Amino acid sequence: MPRLDLRTAAPTATKALYAADQAVLASPLDPALRELVKLRISQINHCVHCIDLHSHDALKLGDSLDRLLQLTAWRESALFTPAERAALDYAEAATTLTEHGVSDEIWAGVRAALSDEELGALVVQVALMNAFNRFGVPLQMPAQPRG
Repeated sequence: MPRLDLRTAAPTATKALYAADQAVLASPLDPALRELVKLRISQINHCVHCIDLHSHDALKLGDSLDRLLQLTAWRESALFTPAERAALDYAEAATTLTEHGVSDEIWAGVRAALSDEELGALVVQVALMNAFNRFGVPLQMPAQPRG
């Protein structure tokens, strides 16, 4: 049980965030790439609720168990496309921001791999996923029980 139910404690703000997430779902960003990014961000942020949710969502979209198992070592894995690699590189840099932000090299890589619309959706998705993780972790949102 989470510490607080944001849907009742802050319903307007919560609805707005979920509406933004729905807009990204309707974007041209590849659904498999989107779920990989959500999952990788959640791994970095240690959000068990989101790790569970997005692992299962990726599997439902047809992603392979091998790719999900290798996601934490995606740089060493041969299972990810150049576009996925660029997006994961950007997602990690934007999640673990340093005083230097996202490097020009990382930005150039993702810029070359995605269209403007895909890149815009990726930037929004990464920011939203980090926001969702920052709810899930402090509120101690559990993984969904599965039987």
